[in-house]
Formats: sequence, structure tokens, C-alpha cells
Amino acid sequence: MKRLAIAIVTVLAILVLGVGYQYHIQSQHRVLTISTTTSLYDTGLLEEAIAPTFKEKYGIELHFIPKGTGAAIQDAKNGVSDAIMVHARSKELKFMEEGYGVNRKVFAYNFFVIVGPRDDPAGIKGLTPVDALKKIAQAGREGKAIWVSRDDGSGTNTKEIALWKMAGFDYSKIKNESWFVSTGTGMGATLNYANTKKAYTLSDTGTYLKFRKEGLIDLDALVDKGEELINVYAIILINPEKFDKDFEGAKLLVNWLTNEEGQRIIGEFGKNRFGKPLFYPIVDVLREKKEPYFSWIAKYGLIEDDGEVTECPEKFRYGKEMTFFEFEKQ
Repeated sequence: MKRLAIAIVTVLAILVLGVGYQYHIQSQHRVLTISTTTSLYDTGLLEEAIAPTFKEKYGIELHFIPKGTGAAIQDAKNGVSDAIMVHARSKELKFMEEGYGVNRKVFAYNFFVIVGPRDDPAGIKGLTPVDALKKIAQAGREGKAIWVSRDDGSGTNTKEIALWKMAGFDYSKIKNESWFVSTGTGMGATLNYANTKKAYTLSDTGTYLKFRKEGLIDLDALVDKGEELINVYAIILINPEKFDKDFEGAKLLVNWLTNEEGQRIIGEFGKNRFGKPLFYPIVDVLREKKEPYFSWIAKYGLIEDDGEVTECPEKFRYGKEMTFFEFEKQ
């Protein structure tokens, strides 16, 4: 009987120790939740390149919630995320002004592109973005072309609205015309829909190249030049005074993304598969003021702050450990 009691106690002790050890392991398991734009996620950059390398280096898992920029920002405002990775400067600025975001850093750029059917019924190939949209609208009203818009508050949709305005159109009005189709979906689904309808749409270059290379779409890149098409990606940390999130872990991610290793990984992603990178590292462009991209990034990706342009205005900087690019406004 005594032996049985000793055996039971021993088993119980082992179980308690095992549970305790398992709890210790779980308590040490660190995860960052990032709300992000679909264009970063759909290309594979985040889960195929950034997440595994970051975890291997720091032991921190990255979990991504891919949505349009507007929805990603709303998730962060609801306390879901430790940081956001997005590409719509006006929305990013508002997010910080409302007290939710701090320490904005830009980490990559690429370009938007107007894609469409190979026969190009509107005749836009090689035009400027503004002239292309004017011709698409004309052809659409003549029943010769269809335009597909994400119309979802995303960074791509924000850029599209700005381009239509530059072309002299009120987005809220033209989206109700018969040739204008709204999907309310992410970039990949919108490209698939445009492909089915042999229509035109605006896409980020990364998602377009991935879908084209994998044979998912048969649309041509018809307009891909012009400073108006530059697409700047930023990461913004959640204000630790607003939500109790892993601020230090998110700050570690920001510093890694913008250091030599992170920038190299961004610049190499997609080269082997697509023949060119899907995103370009931004730090050296800013540090060395490489033209013409420096001026384009400053104009469309940085924020005015008391006579300067910067990644993050001073009033939205939290703590003293991070540094930010700032340049005299031209």
C-alpha cells in the first residue's frame, strides 16, 4: 500500500512538473499581431520572407491580419494589433492624429500600375496616368471599356481616388456610372475580376507580377511610369498609452525592417521567381538622396512637419530610442 501511495505521488509530481514546464514554455512564446494591407500579404513577402527570418533571429512569431489599409487601421483602433503595415499616407496621418499610432517608419516602396486587356480598347498604353484615366473614362462612356475599382478604402483605392481627382473626375460620382465597377474586395480578387471582364484596374506592382507570373491573370501592364504611381509602405506602432500591446517587440520589428538585413531581404524578394524584386528597400534611397526616387518618396510618402518633411512628425514620436529621416522641405 505504501509503495502504491509513493508511486501515485511520484506520478502526480511528474504531471505537475510537466504542466508547469509546458506553462513556462507557453508563457515564453511571443507573438506580434500585425494588421497589414493585402498587397504586402498576397505577394508572399510577409509570410515567406519576413516572418520566418524575424522568428529565427528573435524568437518572435509574426501573425498577420491582411485587409485593405482602411480596415487594417480600424482593426488597430479596436486594439487588435501591435503594429500596422500600410500604404496610404493620408490615412496613416489621421491614425496618428487620433492618438492610436506612433513612430511611423517607411520601409519599402514600389509602384502602382494600370493594367488592362492586351487589345487595350481605350488606347492608354504608354500614356501618363492622368491621360490614361481620361481616355478610359471616355471609352467607358462610349461602351468600349470597363474600369474595376477596389472601392474598399485601401491604400490602392486611396491612390486611385487621388489619380481620378488629378484627371478631373469626382470619384464619388463616376463610380456610379455604368462602365465603372466596384468590387469592395482585396487586390487579388479585384485583379481576378478585372481579368474575367477584360477590364482596366489599378494594382500595386507586386501583386500584379505575382498573379501574372502564376498564370492567374492575363492582363498587361499598360501604364507604369510617372511619379504619381510611387507606392510607399510604412509601419506604425500602436501607442502604448492607448493599448497594452507588445510595444518593445513591435519596435524591434521596425528596427529590423529598416536595418541592413531587413532591407536586403525586402530587396531580394521575388528576384528569382519574377526576374525583378516586388518591393524596393527605401532606407538607402533616403539616406543617399537617390534621385529621382528620393524626390518622389519625399513628395508622396513623407509628411510635412514645421518646414521639413519626415517619416514621422515630432509630436507622434514616442520614446528616444528610434531615429527618423527628416529633410528640409523643397
